[in-house]
Amino acid sequence: MEYLDFELPIKELEEQLSKCRVIGEESDVDVTETCKQIDKKLTQTKKEIYKNLTAWQRVQLSRHPSRPYTLDYVRAICGDTFLELHGDRTVKDDKAMIGGLGKIDGQSFMIIGQQKGYNTKTRQYRNFGMANPEGYRKALRLMKMAEKFGIPVVCLVDTPGAYPGIEAEERGQGEAIARNIMEMTRLKVPIIVVIIGEGASGGALGIGVGDRVLMLENTWYSVISPESCSSILWRSWEYKEQAAEALKLTAKDMKKLHLVDDIIKEPLGGAHSDRESTFKTVAQVILENYEELKKLSPEELVEERMEKYASMGVFKN
Repeated sequence: MEYLDFELPIKELEEQLSKCRVIGEESDVDVTETCKQIDKKLTQTKKEIYKNLTAWQRVQLSRHPSRPYTLDYVRAICGDTFLELHGDRTVKDDKAMIGGLGKIDGQSFMIIGQQKGYNTKTRQYRNFGMANPEGYRKALRLMKMAEKFGIPVVCLVDTPGAYPGIEAEERGQGEAIARNIMEMTRLKVPIIVVIIGEGASGGALGIGVGDRVLMLENTWYSVISPESCSSILWRSWEYKEQAAEALKLTAKDMKKLHLVDDIIKEPLGGAHSDRESTFKTVAQVILENYEELKKLSPEELVEERMEKYASMGVFKN
């Protein structure tokens, strides 16, 4: 188990609890009461820490190395029904963007999402979850296929941004993202977007337009990462915590600004602390939202989706 800086008090208490149990097992000393007291203090400390998280701490949690990624959700929710589809029919298959058909509780979905790696080798293979233009074109191809067969779309967003390399720009990164946004606004099937980790800039928007946009509790969604914002405004990464607060990028802020529809509660300690519970909750939320959206006709879906995005940013004096 890896711990973030603000989680160190939890680490200390968990180590104490572990030692206490070992003493009880290896000797005749009754440590039941001591273990209970440590366990009680541990639960209390967790509640205090996770109840008062700052924006920067939520950013850190969204990047936790043990946090589940897109394929973890897909395997847990769809099981062996998931069939991954590859390629954009133009350049190549982008490994940072995955997509395919899968069933959740018997209902077929086209599932698309960014995939990060677990270690140095897989991070390079997945390009750190940063898709090239061919990744967005693959995503659009799959969405159009879903539309053709009347299959709802689920997008799982988790990216530090679209790949900013020169070759990506040469192949039309901006155009690919812009086209996805345009096409998603008028797709005639339900689109459910779930932000499961980082939702940065156009990289997230490229698969982020939906009838329902949901955020897990410890995720963020913003035009820029706190570090990049800090480096632009202060010429240094030192002010990333201030930048995170100013950007209003947490799920709570986004819901308050009516930019996302709902927040999915995470287990105490974050999604990685109880993966099974997180997977179950996400699957349930997807199905609940689909049950509401499937009642609408294709025309109503498109009209409501366009109205939803057209009303963003509107304010009255």
